Amino acid sequence: MIDLRPACRQLAELVAGISDDQLDRSTPCPEYSVRGLLAHVDEGARGFAQAAGAEADQTALDFGDGWQQLLGRRLELLGKAWSDPAAWVGESDLAGLGLSNEEWGKIALTEVVVHGWDLSRATGLPFELPDETVRACFEHVSGFLSEPPVPELWGPPVEVPAEAPLMDRLVGIAGRKP
Repeated sequence: MIDLRPACRQLAELVAGISDDQLDRSTPCPEYSVRGLLAHVDEGARGFAQAAGAEADQTALDFGDGWQQLLGRRLELLGKAWSDPAAWVGESDLAGLGLSNEEWGKIALTEVVVHGWDLSRATGLPFELPDETVRACFEHVSGFLSEPPVPELWGPPVEVPAEAPLMDRLVGIAGRKP
């Protein structure tokens, strides 16, 4: 079991600082603007929380008043849902793909960590994670993305020096240039 709460908490803090005038900026995730990536993170937070057994509101983020707080609460729920050991047992089907809940929990962590980094780069806001969170995500990504179940969701790996910080190596595997 991996604790998603630190990553979810940090991403919620980053989201709280994003202003509406930053929503149309590009991100290191080429197919998404900041707005599009936030909508993707929201969709993932809702789906992954539900896979963990939480009752998650499935209404899409509309970027009206209070969207930062709403997404922050959804990220908090995501972290809390995966803090229950029972969430990591069994299998779930998300978007037509059946995987073990253990794998879904790790994918949820990867989504929060990598897209948190993307949003940090796009907005200039901090996204600092505990070493154990980065390490858990790196261990998942270094194995999982060598043969991902849906390869087109990730860009080709970017070569990063072995002595680079772990977060840089992690996002390099995920197709980002640190």
